[in-house]
Amino acid sequence: MEKGHMIYEGKAKRVYEVIHSPETVIVEYKDDATAFNGAKHASLEGKGVLNLAISTIIFEWLKQAGIASHYIRTLSDREMLVRRVEIVPLEVVVRNRVAGSLAKRLGIAEGVTLTEPFVEWYYKNDDLGDPLVTEAHIRVLGVATPEILASLETQAQKINQVLRTNLHKAGIELVDAKFEFGLTQDGTLILADEISPDTCRFWDTSTEEKLDKDRFRRDLGGVMEAYQEILRRIKGVQA
Repeated sequence: MEKGHMIYEGKAKRVYEVIHSPETVIVEYKDDATAFNGAKHASLEGKGVLNLAISTIIFEWLKQAGIASHYIRTLSDREMLVRRVEIVPLEVVVRNRVAGSLAKRLGIAEGVTLTEPFVEWYYKNDDLGDPLVTEAHIRVLGVATPEILASLETQAQKINQVLRTNLHKAGIELVDAKFEFGLTQDGTLILADEISPDTCRFWDTSTEEKLDKDRFRRDLGGVMEAYQEILRRIKGVQA
């Protein structure tokens, strides 16, 4: 397998083509940490290694549960081979408890448990700050059909349930999670991107200690220690 030129660089990852394999790409996990649409930035040595290791375990859980993703295999401590997809420009956020922007928007105390998980949509557009959008907005933007939206919500809820079940075994509560999806060359909609403390809120089930990127966002300290703790706990979990 021969790594080709870089075709995309985002806040936390670089994507490279694979020579003679146009249906796959290599994703390299960076050490960059960003928040508030890039307004806050730092480099945390080893963060990319941890996020790749955590994402690998979680993608394997989902594979065992019959949920399709772009993940094929891990190549190194920073590189993952994945299926090439066209990303749907929507962030699909599943919320199990009130936290972050939801607490601010609704004036509800952080930590309140929701009666049932629900999905929110965010339009992936850096210039606009990835705004919260409704289904009506999505129709205006033309970024997803009603059929794709329905599939996104169904898949996100299934993924959420698998993650909650497996993380609970490790003493971790999934407060909320951001998922991204993409279309393969044959039009199949599958999970993409990563699932890590960068994209999910992970709390200790007993103490409610934050073990995710909120430690960076809120200057709580111990960011790398929290990521290491997540990896340590989920390593032994059998899906």
